[in-house]
Amino acid sequence: MMQTVTYTIAGKDLILETGRIAKQANGSVFAQYEGAAVIATVCSSSESVEGLDYVPLTVDYNEKYYAAGKIPGGFIKREGRPKDKEILVSRLIDRPMRPLFDKSFGREIQVVPTTISADQTNPPDILAIIASSAAVHISDIPFNGPIAAVRICAMGDDLIVNPSYSEIANSRLEIVVAGTKEGITMVEGGAAEVSEELMVRALEKAYQTIKELCGLQEKLRELAGKEKLSLTPDAHVLENRDAIYNEAYPRLEAACFEPTKGERHNAIRAVKTALEAQYASQLEDKFQKKLFDALFEDMQYHILRSSILDKGRRVDGRGTEDIRPITCEIGLLKRTHGSALFTRGETQSLAVTTLGTVFDEQIYDDIEGDKRENFILHYNFPPYSVGEVGRLGTGRREIGHGNLARRSLAAMVPSKEEFPYTIRMVSEIMESNGSSSMASVCGGTLSMLDAGVPIKKPVAGIAMGLISDGDRYAILSDILGEEDHLGDMDFKVAGTEEGITGFQMDIKISGVTAEIMEKALAQAKRGRLHILSIMNQTISKPALAISEFAPKILSFKIEVDKIGALIGPGGKNIKALCEQYGVTINTENDGTVTIYGKNALNAEEAKTAVMGIVSDPETGRIYNGVVKRIMEFGAFVEILPGKEGLVHISKLSRQRIAQVSEVLTEGQEIPVKLLEIDKMGRLNLSYIDAVDPNGASPGGGAEGGRREDRNHRRF
Repeated sequence: MMQTVTYTIAGKDLILETGRIAKQANGSVFAQYEGAAVIATVCSSSESVEGLDYVPLTVDYNEKYYAAGKIPGGFIKREGRPKDKEILVSRLIDRPMRPLFDKSFGREIQVVPTTISADQTNPPDILAIIASSAAVHISDIPFNGPIAAVRICAMGDDLIVNPSYSEIANSRLEIVVAGTKEGITMVEGGAAEVSEELMVRALEKAYQTIKELCGLQEKLRELAGKEKLSLTPDAHVLENRDAIYNEAYPRLEAACFEPTKGERHNAIRAVKTALEAQYASQLEDKFQKKLFDALFEDMQYHILRSSILDKGRRVDGRGTEDIRPITCEIGLLKRTHGSALFTRGETQSLAVTTLGTVFDEQIYDDIEGDKRENFILHYNFPPYSVGEVGRLGTGRREIGHGNLARRSLAAMVPSKEEFPYTIRMVSEIMESNGSSSMASVCGGTLSMLDAGVPIKKPVAGIAMGLISDGDRYAILSDILGEEDHLGDMDFKVAGTEEGITGFQMDIKISGVTAEIMEKALAQAKRGRLHILSIMNQTISKPALAISEFAPKILSFKIEVDKIGALIGPGGKNIKALCEQYGVTINTENDGTVTIYGKNALNAEEAKTAVMGIVSDPETGRIYNGVVKRIMEFGAFVEILPGKEGLVHISKLSRQRIAQVSEVLTEGQEIPVKLLEIDKMGRLNLSYIDAVDPNGASPGGGAEGGRREDRNHRRF
């Protein structure tokens, strides 16, 4: 039986429906918001696996081109592998939902939200998050939800819930917030230097709507919910647990506080290996081995957290607000357009900036409509960065971290009008032990400044953490990998000295209060300013000139009625210029001309030629001309493309000559002065030789000049 529930957001009805579509799935919900519609399904495998130490969850968000009335571009007219946007939305759904599944369920779970209608006004990603949660919540799959999400934008100081695409484009803050009735669990977004106070206000507003949307899903479950399947709790118990714990714990306490990641890993591994050898026969059983591994994980969890809460001591010896040592280097790579090496403790990013032209822009063809980006950031996380062996490639993690870094920098990147280059920044993670995405933000700032990109302000990023136990808590600055893994919150903030530009938060517990958030943001700001002060000592302003190896781009305006003359019949003129100077010339309807040259010389020469075509000759001006034809009475010289004038024989030398060929040859470049434009528009020129560098008429004064002009008119 079909069941429907409705909730109004910003004057528009959000409708959740079940029982009509995809009824064979464990759970399915059709969600509609104005012209946007998503069908979300969830299925689980029939067999459970005992003793899993993770949740086998897969989220595959996908968008159909027909949703927007489009046919996919390219040769193959079928939707292909997931686009970056689909992967990013899949992560938005996965991150708040995954902690709410129980590992003891033991079955594979697949959530498939599909956008099947898009009005290009209302973003479907928020709808997909809500529909996915609702599908799981009404299904027979155990789930400690529901969760809900909203997007918040700031227009001035006004906060808008679930804005349209046009409102997002004009906002100074855009965040996606997800959570349960108990609290916020995930935040992702970017901003244009907003204050910490505005960010807290946006989170509070989002939470009010999230609670209402969770209640909406509860109503749908009351109408159409299935009885939940039973869990498969692990019935195995670790033998000799107390003996292993008592022997390992004090040794682990010492091992966990070695100064470096490698030393800690080796020390912990040594303790574990010794205990494995001691209990080798017991650990031959795979369930005993899993429980043994889990016990070591629990001991490390307790050691790290109790040390921080009881002693204020972190595993590397720092205090809660201490930032690891930072070094910044620029100009490492001589052939690239800009490069930097940013190192913070054992996290290191090699950031490289490449400048391109408009033809290098990233083109997106999706259901939101075609768009182009002139700022691209790619993040690579090779296995050697953590001392491991693995396959090279771009996974969901790389795309997610790269998107966060790009968001954090994008607000400070100059507009195309200010800097007409396409900018590609690549962060190669050389080492990783805590927040390589924020290292990418710092390295990206340094490399773009080294490349001469006039970014508005330097941007830095920092990762924060939280350790809590009841009413006690500690906020950690610049967290390590261990603190991220074993802590209660991973909280990344990027920004300038003035405000926040990038924000991401994942919370593993409920009940993070507004007080904690305010303190965390204030502490993050202090850390960010500290990092910026170190970066600014290396470089704080863009290099005065871009690399000689970068393309040269010149942009200027001409009169609109001159565009036709520049292009020429069938594009003849502009094609000839491109071929002659080795450049690409682009014209806009408003008269903007952009020249893309491989180097500065070619671009400048092409600009001179363009100005020659669109400029009118000026009397008294000296031109570098080319002799086109030699006649008995003088020579015709081209001073601008398509514009020729006559140098009479009497204007070729201060001495009398018998033939023009005594002085000139066809194809010769000579300096000439425009003496007059007669009533018929003909140009009278005078040759300027080395003897007469100021261009005085070699014909013997004004009267001689008038006589020669009359002769010119007769011809």
